[in-house]
Amino acid sequence: MKGPRRIDLVDAADAKTVLADVAAGLRAGRVVPYLGPGLTGLSRSDAPATPEALADFFASKIALPRRTKGNAWASAQHIEVSKHRSTLTTLMVQAFARSAEPTPLHHHFASLSPPVIVDAWYDGAMRAALGKRKGWGEVQGITRAGIGENRWYRFYDSSGQEVESAVAGSWATVLYKPHGSVHPANNFLISDSDYVEALTEIDIQTPIPDIIKERRSGRTFLFIGCRFNDQLLRSYARQIIKRSGGPHYAIVNPDTLSRNEFRFLLEQGLAPLAIRLSCAVEILLTR
Repeated sequence: MKGPRRIDLVDAADAKTVLADVAAGLRAGRVVPYLGPGLTGLSRSDAPATPEALADFFASKIALPRRTKGNAWASAQHIEVSKHRSTLTTLMVQAFARSAEPTPLHHHFASLSPPVIVDAWYDGAMRAALGKRKGWGEVQGITRAGIGENRWYRFYDSSGQEVESAVAGSWATVLYKPHGSVHPANNFLISDSDYVEALTEIDIQTPIPDIIKERRSGRTFLFIGCRFNDQLLRSYARQIIKRSGGPHYAIVNPDTLSRNEFRFLLEQGLAPLAIRLSCAVEILLTR
């Protein structure tokens, strides 16, 4: 089997220069921050900071089959089927009960008021950083299991009240939580069954809110704290940046990148910046 074609990593020295340009793009609203759980890992919190850590949390609460070890989505599916959806929701609330404190980078992004911030984890750090600022709101992916509605997402204003989608057009910043969040309403896409319909239709963009489709147009994405070592995560990232601008960048640790991650970066034209996350954060804060 042939390996992936060559992909050039941007080394730390050159990455600093690239990130300085990205920082300028962030200030101008041309760059969309795409936050992964790795950024949460820089916060003071007991909340799981990786899907693997979330799977371990589930395993600490309920006996799980060996086949689900390290897989948050499969672990959640087993809990949902063997116990009940309410049990799974309760465990998710427990896992993220102590919301991650916003890092300086969360606060920095909030101060910039970018048109879109994508946050692909379940904690409430970015919402907390936006806080009582005016002119922002949130759209979250929701599970369609058992809700009896033909909806893929819900909108919430800065106070946490659910609002109609039309309101989002007036927001300066839209916080997009494609997998849901513990705040403000315990919406979670987490089990395999949650993703069945979403992944079936995500290629035709149905689960992506129109406001996100509009605001990504012509813009660059910066992936920070993200891994692409799972097909589900790759599918969502691919479809969220679809029909956007570019170029796109991802802060990576080359020592841990899997073969599938290399292939994904190559296919999507993501420039991999081989720089420590903490160093990247410092550059984004100071440039």
